[in-house]
Amino acid sequence: MAEIQNESLRRSAEANSPFAFVTLVTNNDYAMGALALARSIFLTGTPADVVVLYTGGTPDAALKPLEEIGCRLIAADHLPTSDAFNARHARKEIHGNAPFTKGRKPEFHTPLDNFCKLRLWQLVEYSATVFIDADALVLQNIDKLFFYPEFSAAPNVYETIADFHRLNSGVFVARPSEATFEAMLEALDATDAFWRRTDQTFLQAFFPDWHGLPVFMNMLQYVWFNLPELWRWDEIGVLHYQYEKPWEEENPRAEQLKPLIDLWWAYFDGDAIPDVTTLENPAEAK
Repeated sequence: MAEIQNESLRRSAEANSPFAFVTLVTNNDYAMGALALARSIFLTGTPADVVVLYTGGTPDAALKPLEEIGCRLIAADHLPTSDAFNARHARKEIHGNAPFTKGRKPEFHTPLDNFCKLRLWQLVEYSATVFIDADALVLQNIDKLFFYPEFSAAPNVYETIADFHRLNSGVFVARPSEATFEAMLEALDATDAFWRRTDQTFLQAFFPDWHGLPVFMNMLQYVWFNLPELWRWDEIGVLHYQYEKPWEEENPRAEQLKPLIDLWWAYFDGDAIPDVTTLENPAEAK
């Protein structure tokens, strides 16, 4: 396969599959998350590539373990958005105008970086991709998602089933296309545009007829204590640690989410990873 090059994406190696799982790393913390995620994907036996898009905020030392376990690394520039757009979507502005009231975003969360995941549409060497946020684990083979339509995503359900109308962009199915990417850039940086939940709000507006994936394909960690009756370990494809991250030393939800945090560390360390189908569901806990 001929290698594709452009100034905004710098590929470290050629693609080995027509399909790819893609994640985004913007700093050392998310590189930690990506290592656990990548290991979990490889353990499913998928033949698809595992691609890590990374920005300049990621230390080289944090990328080396990802390359060593077989990830394809691709350096990605920030999108060419206007200064006014960047100012509106800076961390202080986003958190001030659209505060997170249900959970705590860590200090290493930088909202403007989120839009870099749109560069996935430039990976035209792939016929289909599945994007997964770096703060997630894949618990069983989910290769069937490559055959889902664009744009497929799971609902943002973690507090009430009334949230089925909103998507969560932590997992989605996309078909790379430069034409789609260019159309996105034009829509993204429209005059006075403010995307309240960054890429999540934008993607729902850009794909208003999005196809809904089951909640099990993007099971948000707060379901564990908010909607325990929805949680079934044997059905979960992707576990997504939204809000607080499992590697945070001062995680305010550590006691509530201990089984989930312990599982993440098992994948990160690559040691004593349990059979998740044997784990106790929260609704069954005594």
